[in-house]
Amino acid sequence: MSSSIKDSIYRAIDVIENSKNIFIASHVNPDGDNMGSMLALALALKKAGKNVVVLKSDTIPEDYKFLPGIQLIQEYRQELGNIDVFIALDTSDEERLGDNLSLLKKANCIINIDHHITSTGFGDINIVDGKAAATGELIYYFIKQMEIELDKDIGTNLYTAISTDTGKFSYESVTSNTHRIIAELIDLGIDFKQINIELYESMSIEKTKLFIEAISSLKTYENSNIATIKVTQDMLKNSGASMEDTEGLVSFIRKIASVEVACLLKEIEDDNIKISLRSKNMVDVASICGKFGGGGHIRAAGCSISSNIDDAEDMIVDKIKEYIR
Repeated sequence: MSSSIKDSIYRAIDVIENSKNIFIASHVNPDGDNMGSMLALALALKKAGKNVVVLKSDTIPEDYKFLPGIQLIQEYRQELGNIDVFIALDTSDEERLGDNLSLLKKANCIINIDHHITSTGFGDINIVDGKAAATGELIYYFIKQMEIELDKDIGTNLYTAISTDTGKFSYESVTSNTHRIIAELIDLGIDFKQINIELYESMSIEKTKLFIEAISSLKTYENSNIATIKVTQDMLKNSGASMEDTEGLVSFIRKIASVEVACLLKEIEDDNIKISLRSKNMVDVASICGKFGGGGHIRAAGCSISSNIDDAEDMIVDKIKEYIR
């Protein structure tokens, strides 16, 4: 961790220690890293005597409803009081805050904690480290620097954050420090076996049906170096699933031996297609998504295309081919 990041952490802690009402928010389409990071930090700050509000940005996925502190998540109401500090977690740009974007103007101070290399640095204080394996890693260091004692509930959230954003510790972003953090969490007594069951072995029948239907849309290109699958609104209706149930689909097709880039296209509306890209070894998918106004990490990124799903597939595949070749 660089000295500038450490300095930002010290500045953020000083602001928090001299503030009362702390609001924590993250991006729409929640995942394990942003859910675990928000709840870990919230529980820690409550131990420090702070009034903490965790803001809801979107529907909470069923996969994460087991997390300790989940009841803290709520929608903003004016009676919650002044926003002394607004902490944005795992959010590369402010637009991804959804409806909570408007609250930035109400905050006395904005602290941005993130690990995306495409972060716009929109905070008054920015704690951004593109080398961190997950935002959960940064939250771990933040809590430790505040000298707040970790416990099983905080540890469960941190484990979830880091495990989910590293593909169960399989991505190249994982370092020896990542494993040292996990070892400390296990030493706290977290039930990592049950956490893994909740995260990876509790798929609903609706999600299973959606996976089967989505996989049937599989297409490959460039000698099967590129693979795409689609999720349409009709598929959601047929399976009884929701868009949050697409979690894990793009990583599933990346497992195909020949595939370097996996692409999931999600039909939010007729002309609003969200795209998730994952790569294995060579292709910088953040750069590809950047061509469409998106971003993320070198091996995991996303963007949106205003088009029907078939045309969007053609556009993103043509761009991926340029990078593959």
